[in-house]
Amino acid sequence: MNDFLAGAFPRTRLRRARAADWRRRLVQETQISVNDLIWPIFLIEGRNHREPVGAMPGVERLTLDLALRAAEDAQNLGIPCVALFPATDPAKKTPGGEEAWNPENLVCQATRMIKREFPELGIMEDVALDPYSSDGHDGLVRGDQVVNDESVACLVKQALAQAEAGADVLGPSDMMDGRIGAIRDALEAAGHQDVLILSYAAKYASAFYGPFREAVGADSALGRKAGPKDKKSYQMNPCNTDEALREVAQDLAEGADMVMVKPGMPYLDICRRVKDAFKAPTYAYQVSGEYAMIEAAAAHGWLDRQSVILESIQAFKRAGCDGVLTYYAPEVAKWLRQEQGETRS
Repeated sequence: MNDFLAGAFPRTRLRRARAADWRRRLVQETQISVNDLIWPIFLIEGRNHREPVGAMPGVERLTLDLALRAAEDAQNLGIPCVALFPATDPAKKTPGGEEAWNPENLVCQATRMIKREFPELGIMEDVALDPYSSDGHDGLVRGDQVVNDESVACLVKQALAQAEAGADVLGPSDMMDGRIGAIRDALEAAGHQDVLILSYAAKYASAFYGPFREAVGADSALGRKAGPKDKKSYQMNPCNTDEALREVAQDLAEGADMVMVKPGMPYLDICRRVKDAFKAPTYAYQVSGEYAMIEAAAAHGWLDRQSVILESIQAFKRAGCDGVLTYYAPEVAKWLRQEQGETRS
């Protein structure tokens, strides 16, 4: 720590470097850019229709034709990757979640459509059963338990269907033990060796997910038909940090290319520990609850919305993240473009 001690005042005046905009920019330690952004997009069936997500003002579920236009916006803004999440028709949900590996499900259809028109845009897909399960859990329910190994077998089928559709990145968010290795082996055997795995390696049993579950229609099923009433038997205890490092180590050893911490802002300490320990590409998900809080405060005039959003993204970068999944991706991309234009002028 002594290496970082400043000299004595007045020879050392730390405010010197803050006295003007150009000085502050010159010594800024972290930067955010459009390359740091992954944009989550929610899908619904139908055509030319959008549905607002009640708890997430400004976020909508989109039919495939509108999702294609959203993908075009992402490419035009320079956003490198979009993440697709389906709001599955309840009639297609089953205890086994078979719709998850239907090659004609919403995400597979959307992936093929987007890849045909925008082949250079990255597409990430979620690997978990909760959008497709009538029980609302990320894995299969047997009695009062979410079983592990049978769930992994289903997740492998889901991952292969998504890879066949053209997904570039698979994001296993289920937190079953051993699923990364099983998915990686299956991808290699099927000739999908270039498909990336961005593992939700440290995913906590958080109260910040509520609006997302509304967005994908999983809130109405969870714990009301079968199995546990919550996801604490497979998602991580928010009190634990060392355990996160064990989860990340295991997923990297099993073939994950990148790892994620979820939620984001309340878990910046985890982001930093993961990055320092493994030096692997590390991401965070600025989850629905974080989005909802910012929007609610901004709507009341309690916060400067744009400043807080940009500061929140900067916080992820400062904590060691290489990128962020954020619903603000299009706005942030536009603000950065505007800021760069003003700087050049």
